[in-house]
Amino acid sequence: MIELEGVPELVDPVMIAAFEGWNDAGDSASSAVAHLEREWKGEVFAALDAEDYYDFQVNRPTVFLEGGVRRITWPTTRLSVVRVGGDKPRDLVLVRGIEPSMRWRSFCNEILGFAHELGVEMVVILGALLGDTPHTRPVPVSGVTSDPDLARTMDLEETRYEGPTGIVGILQEACTHAGVPAVSLWAAVPHYVSQPPNPKATLALLNRLEDLIDLRIPLGELAEDARAWQLGVDQLAAEDSEVAEYVQTLEEARDTADLPEASGEAIAREFERYLRRRDGGPGPGGHATDGGESTSYLRDTSSGRTRPPRPPREHPEDPADPADPADPGEGTESSED
Repeated sequence: MIELEGVPELVDPVMIAAFEGWNDAGDSASSAVAHLEREWKGEVFAALDAEDYYDFQVNRPTVFLEGGVRRITWPTTRLSVVRVGGDKPRDLVLVRGIEPSMRWRSFCNEILGFAHELGVEMVVILGALLGDTPHTRPVPVSGVTSDPDLARTMDLEETRYEGPTGIVGILQEACTHAGVPAVSLWAAVPHYVSQPPNPKATLALLNRLEDLIDLRIPLGELAEDARAWQLGVDQLAAEDSEVAEYVQTLEEARDTADLPEASGEAIAREFERYLRRRDGGPGPGGHATDGGESTSYLRDTSSGRTRPPRPPREHPEDPADPADPADPGEGTESSED
């Protein structure tokens, strides 16, 4: 049994998790949880034993000096708690770490043990995948669940993915089998600009998370970072005609696919977000900007500019579609590759 000391009774807690590695293209998901920790000053109350789950030849510990004394930081997964006040107080349990190298079932059981002891009502797992999406358009974010009832009540997709999976998929299934409501939010990152960071995708994940848990999230400088990121990618694309042509092809496919989104629920969602932020003011750290309106710098690969392959032209009317959001294993590459 897990014994927690110094952790107060939480109010309607939601657990939000993200893991560096295969399910974290552009470090977008782990950066989102790190942002929540930073803005709300999360207090770490537990860390999983690194010896149990990590191969230190894959995820090496780091050495640093503190007051002239050498210390070691071990790769692990840490849990922190943030208390959010206001008219609708709600506490969050944040889980941030690295995808484990081994013993995934035990890893998930330990996370669920904390969730049970803390009275967590729902688990939200953030992920990011590589997809055929242009950097100039709003970042697609899909919400998926294995629970058909949850899919209906929260307007989510019921996952039908089959194929290789990462810790995000395993943890979601573990939650489902344990009877804990679980949702995964997936951001699609342009495959031709996959290097971290990607603040635009991080911003899009936070906006979708805000809608899902009905909680206003302070964005700090994230919107400005996202704008700078898009400007940097714009400049890179302008210097290479092949990249510019490829981006234009993706834009045309995306615009065709998004025509139905110009009305109905999409507009209603944006209007509700606008009203929520207008009534609540900018909050600590800044104002909200939709992930699709924002923009940053690009860190290039060792070979210089990333030059994407030319897209297939047999069916130009078919929009480029990122891999099934339930898992990035199909049609994508690991963010570590």
